[in-house]
Amino acid sequence: MFLGIDVGTSAVKAVLLDESNRLVDQASAGLTVSRPGPLQSEQDPEAWWGATCRAVTALSPQHRREVAAIGLAGQMHGATVLGAAGESLRPAILWNDGRSGEECRQLESDVDSLVSITGNRAMPGFTAPKLLWIRRHEPDLFSRIRTVLLPKDYVRWRLGREYASDMSDSAGTLWLDTGRREWSDVMLAACGLDRSAMPQLFEGPAITGSVLPSVAQDLGLPRVPIVAGAGDNAAAAIGSGVIRRSEALLSLGTSGVIFLADDDYRPHPRGETHTFCHALPRRWHQMSVMLSAAGAVDWAASVLGFSSAAQLVSAAESFGQPCRTEFFLPYITGERTPHNDPHAKGVFFGLTASTDRNMLAQAVLEGVGFGLRQGLDALRRSGTSPTELSVVGGGSRSTYWGAMLSAIMELPLVYREGATVGPAVGAARLARLGVTRESADAVCIAPAIEGVMEPAAALVSHYGSRHGAFRDLYERLKPSFSENE
Repeated sequence: MFLGIDVGTSAVKAVLLDESNRLVDQASAGLTVSRPGPLQSEQDPEAWWGATCRAVTALSPQHRREVAAIGLAGQMHGATVLGAAGESLRPAILWNDGRSGEECRQLESDVDSLVSITGNRAMPGFTAPKLLWIRRHEPDLFSRIRTVLLPKDYVRWRLGREYASDMSDSAGTLWLDTGRREWSDVMLAACGLDRSAMPQLFEGPAITGSVLPSVAQDLGLPRVPIVAGAGDNAAAAIGSGVIRRSEALLSLGTSGVIFLADDDYRPHPRGETHTFCHALPRRWHQMSVMLSAAGAVDWAASVLGFSSAAQLVSAAESFGQPCRTEFFLPYITGERTPHNDPHAKGVFFGLTASTDRNMLAQAVLEGVGFGLRQGLDALRRSGTSPTELSVVGGGSRSTYWGAMLSAIMELPLVYREGATVGPAVGAARLARLGVTRESADAVCIAPAIEGVMEPAAALVSHYGSRHGAFRDLYERLKPSFSENE
């Protein structure tokens, strides 16, 4: 039995896979996000650990006793700063925090080779500019920092007292030389840090340590190995069998991600998309990321008076047709690719006296789709074009939304078993690889197909014309976003 733990933004998920890759059990424990100021998004690392304990102990006690290894996945980029004794010094600054725009400009000015080293532009979501922000605004606290970890790696620290990370997650810090798969002394020095503050680097299936005896007893586990794991999207790709060049997935979690696997390091020439290490040795990936996908749907459900995101989707389905005049820009927490605009705002536009909340629900789902299409177009400009997308994440539950997204992106969407827990499944698969030493091609296979959504010609035509208007609307409003803060 192999345990996968995914430290997400809204919940920690835990799954158990058996030796035949079958999902045996799963559980989750919720998390909340704090927003202490404009553009700010934080979580208490202790909350990750508490949710991890709740999720794991909710699994079958008998199956927990049969676990042979643990794999970790998690939300990327979160700046978790620890003191000399491993204590958390402040709430972690999350991936969707946009406060460090000035620090990004400073990094790009100070390090001419930033894009060639890291494969990415400096964006507020990454970890490095967050540390520059702490250095500037909380200098006393910065002087006490001894270690910087990512969210899943803080959970690793609590499980086994090891400072370790994997290549895929670490590529999102902006401190990794992504082509060489090692820490960059140039990028660390630009943030006033050195390698002593960094965890040891491992490939995704490598064993980084084992569970402490006291923790094993508390969680009802044997003292098993812990493997390095992966950032959430790379782990989702492992869980979906997306490991070869041009294989792709669409992740509909809090954020929205299009992930393209690659067998070489090919950064986007203009930095419109991300280029990171994959969770397997000698493999990389390109990725477009919008900050609010299912997150925008959750927000809209709350403000429009729906009891849940599922009810919002049902309301849109009852409306049953594409919007004609209504648009929604889903940038409620800013936007990353391809705009790199932390000041972008959410907007309802084109409302009329006949617009009701069901139409607004439809506009929200469409707006997320148009945002994803812009990311897909940026990936295509980098020279890689997927022929289909495997869907993972909570948003994969809705076939109505899937039909819409398929038409907007003009690609088939493939729905597979275990899609809603993809990163945790990938983490469990990496755990298996760590102890069995099997080949990735034998273990990281695509799960069984439950359905395929083909783009409908009528919807493709309709959304094709509206996508251009969506893109132009953002460009026209962009100057006003930062002016009105």
